[in-house]
Amino acid sequence: MPLIRISLPAGKPAEHRHAIVHSVYDALRETFNVPEGDLFASIDECTPGNLLYDRHYFGIDRSDDFAIVQLTVSSTRGVDQKKALYRRIVERLAHAPGLRPQDVFIGVVEVARENWSFGNGEAQYV
Repeated sequence: MPLIRISLPAGKPAEHRHAIVHSVYDALRETFNVPEGDLFASIDECTPGNLLYDRHYFGIDRSDDFAIVQLTVSSTRGVDQKKALYRRIVERLAHAPGLRPQDVFIGVVEVARENWSFGNGEAQYV
């Protein structure tokens, strides 16, 4: 049920982009109990000047490898579960494709369960 959106600088190889998606997906499976096969993701490659961020906000030094991970999820998880997700995402991304934790911005958008349709014009969760 999560919808994964990744924004990163253009020009990264397919292996790099896919490693990001699968690392995020694996972290979701581990911390948010997402079932196998529930993978829906898009990758936005941003040309120079189209990925804007403060390189030092909150005292965090960001590099040119900065990536945004936006997750749309059902509003069923608490703060501790979200904190575990954030930690696990940066751990997995440090391993594959090798992103620094400082370069990973994560945003979670929560929606009610009736706001999902996985196809056929149906609301599968209600």
